[in-house]
Amino acid sequence: MERRLELRNITKSFGPVKAVRNVSFSVAPGSVHALVGENGAGKSTLVKMITGMQKPDTGEILLDGIPCSFATPIDARLAGITAVYQDPKLFPHLDVAENIFMGIYPKTRYGTVDKRSMYAEARRMLDELGADIDPRSPLAGRTVAEIQFVEIVRAMCADLKLLFLDEPTASLTPSEAERFFKVVESLTARDVSVVFITHRLPELRRIADTITVLRDGEHIATAPAEELSEQDLVHLMVGRDLSSLFVRVEAPVSEEPVFEVRNLSLGGTFKDINFSIRGGEIVGMAGLVGAGRTEIAETIFGLRRASSGTVVVNGEETHPRSARQMMKLGIAYIPEDRDLNGIISPLGVSSNICLAALRRIAGLGLVRHAKEIGFAARYADDFEIKAANLDAPVSSLSGGNRQKVVLAKWLATVPKVLILDEPTHGIDVGTKSQVHQRISELASAGFPVLLISSDLPEILGMADRILVIAGGKIVAEFGKTDATQELIMEAASMHAGALVTGGRE
Repeated sequence: MERRLELRNITKSFGPVKAVRNVSFSVAPGSVHALVGENGAGKSTLVKMITGMQKPDTGEILLDGIPCSFATPIDARLAGITAVYQDPKLFPHLDVAENIFMGIYPKTRYGTVDKRSMYAEARRMLDELGADIDPRSPLAGRTVAEIQFVEIVRAMCADLKLLFLDEPTASLTPSEAERFFKVVESLTARDVSVVFITHRLPELRRIADTITVLRDGEHIATAPAEELSEQDLVHLMVGRDLSSLFVRVEAPVSEEPVFEVRNLSLGGTFKDINFSIRGGEIVGMAGLVGAGRTEIAETIFGLRRASSGTVVVNGEETHPRSARQMMKLGIAYIPEDRDLNGIISPLGVSSNICLAALRRIAGLGLVRHAKEIGFAARYADDFEIKAANLDAPVSSLSGGNRQKVVLAKWLATVPKVLILDEPTHGIDVGTKSQVHQRISELASAGFPVLLISSDLPEILGMADRILVIAGGKIVAEFGKTDATQELIMEAASMHAGALVTGGRE
């Protein structure tokens, strides 16, 4: 069998922790090779070693049968290897086209940047990907999904042999993911090998030719995708069956709403948003990327200044003006981009957990380290956060454990309302199960929960009611028994329209 990439006995340790242990497998030319495993299984570490960001302690990496070792990601890119990572690696102060062509700008015959060609080519590639993004617009302010599109287009600029995609569809709707898969297929048709890292197991049947499973840094299995069911994959990844993972338990809800949004508007972004959530109820919010879901959540929490409208918590009405104001009202907001807006990466686990609840542990305006550690330890244990110790920087944790830190941080404030924006973005099936269980427990304890998610199975499985946002408006509302993926997507495709209930106008 031809081998585009071959790994032989790769090992990598960070102090006493062995992140990768004696891993060997190969990737065929022109194929989609899925790499799956729980957070902390070693997937990202492998990618970093192959692309020149880190050096393996032992083992050998071969590209087209030739041993290779790259000093930097630029060296790897020159050899035809590019990675699009889960966390954005672009420059927010530059425009979209400048980010796409960073380091490989088209030149005029005078040696200057050929901006006309740059913007035209960026427009062509964005159109090919189906991304409605102006190449001249600043990257700052773009959603996570839009930044992901830009990173994928940037990777396509190189003379590719091997492309690593780390959770590329985590923030995409099914229709957007399908367009993306067609782009991947066009790459493999040109003999590009794609290593696809995902926690969305149903996608593997659609896109993967071969699947490699890692667990605790070790190679567990490599097999044709058609030979591995979703049940098989979960068992290989986490060591237990899919049926043992958490399924939400129904709980009673209050008669009256605890949380209400009344006539909330934000400039030209969204208009006249009205909904309520009862105690113990989980309300899902679905929609296409750019529909306004995140902007609604940020405005409710006071991160954006509403042009009109009010928010009501337990009968107390207010006009959202600042995050501090809304926190005092009892609202907690877990943001879509946990690394940019949810944590302070260089700080330790305990400092991050205590960050929003300093008033609870401070004495005379001072916080003693021992008290901080003791306070954080309860939440770290409760969420089963895996870290070397509570002083370890959050940046050293896996994506799933970072997400647990964000959840613990906000629950430490003892909130009255919980707003979750893509709470399981980029985390593995086992950790997702834990997060779902925690959300369900909070609802059962009487919390009103607003769950924003692009993962339709998650919305359908967790929500009691589902609001669909399109064009900055609520265009549909479905009860749990009425909702289907097809009805949600049909409603989400509308730019505006009358409110639809139960799939009927």
